[in-house]
Amino acid sequence: MSTLKSLLGPMRLPFLLLTPACVAVGVGTAYHQTGSLNWVHVFLVLIGALAAHISVNAFNEYFDFRSGLDARTQRTPFSGGSGTLPAQPELAKPTLALAWTTFVIAAVIGLYFVILRGWGLLPLGLLGLLLLVTYTIWWAYNPILCLIAPGLGFGILMVMGTHFALTGTYTWTAFVASLAPTFLVSDLLLLNQFPDVEADRSIGRRHLPITLGRRASARIYITLLALAYLSILAGALLGLLPAWSLIALLTAVLALQAGRGALRNAENIPALIPSMGQNVLINLLTPVLVAVGLFLA
Repeated sequence: MSTLKSLLGPMRLPFLLLTPACVAVGVGTAYHQTGSLNWVHVFLVLIGALAAHISVNAFNEYFDFRSGLDARTQRTPFSGGSGTLPAQPELAKPTLALAWTTFVIAAVIGLYFVILRGWGLLPLGLLGLLLLVTYTIWWAYNPILCLIAPGLGFGILMVMGTHFALTGTYTWTAFVASLAPTFLVSDLLLLNQFPDVEADRSIGRRHLPITLGRRASARIYITLLALAYLSILAGALLGLLPAWSLIALLTAVLALQAGRGALRNAENIPALIPSMGQNVLINLLTPVLVAVGLFLA
């Protein structure tokens, strides 16, 4: 029981709130298309998505500990890992076991929906599973892939995978709805890399704050924020998203504050913390509001 309780750290429980927020968008597009939902299937999709999120978190904790990165990282409330393994090195193997166990859970649930809905889900599922295992040891060492991977996983793959699991189809509405979490989650990881520049550089990682610098990365952060809101606006103007989805633009107030703070405090990590907190709220509230708009339409 003590080991199980300690593994809550590598799971990064507070960060798991992002999963239901993103899944909600796919559930919303499915409801918007069909007018009804199988709530058992919705529950299974959520469990599979949470298992996938726990898996990538646990792999990240394990590989960061083994590489020595954890010993160099400047932790903040929003970045730098849980700190569990440096404090309790004996949990390294249980953390790896947790990563693989939740990986299998996600794979089994995905296979169930492939059998139920068809092979069209398989490419997304296989790419998602590959991303879980390889993000920390491969994607994080390429600046462009490191930027794309988080949004791809929580945006396009999670939202469209949820939609297909619930409906057996892909639609342009689901794709357009997935763009906001795609841009926002990539932005979430981008800003969270600012405190880790020196530590990540020491083990050979190459994300944008390392290769371009924090100030240039802050401009990219602002650009991705703008693209997230433009995707919602464009979706509504093109008739692919209902007008109600525009309520998600309410979080642009937070985005303006976070963007200004990121640009102003790009080199001042303690002063950047409030912007990182606002960024988390943007990532949680915006997809939920898009989903609410889909349900209200």
